[in-house]
Amino acid sequence: MRARNPVASRKRRKRLLKKAKGFIGDRKNHVRLTKDAVMKAQSFNYIHRKQNKRNFRSLWIIRINVAARINGLSYSKLMQGLKKAECLLDRKSLADLAMHDIQGFKAVADCAKAALAA
Repeated sequence: MRARNPVASRKRRKRLLKKAKGFIGDRKNHVRLTKDAVMKAQSFNYIHRKQNKRNFRSLWIIRINVAARINGLSYSKLMQGLKKAECLLDRKSLADLAMHDIQGFKAVADCAKAALAA
């Protein structure tokens, strides 16, 4: 009889099945199907972590653009003015200002307008 090392095999299967917790149907408790489902899920997880960064950046740009237009600037003019004024605010904090502190964003927009005029 050959040694199959059942301890390691069981550990490997348990690790795989643990990753498939919450999957629907046979994908959660049949090792052959689970292996494919987990591999695909992990690849999507990697891809979506990258896409998440893109999605948030575009959301921030949309929010900044709306607030900038309320203050009489386009997004590109606002960013150009901020660069000329050497304002070091990133898009995330600008979007947060635009959503929660309208007067603060107005002050930033006025700073950008002054830098563009000069």
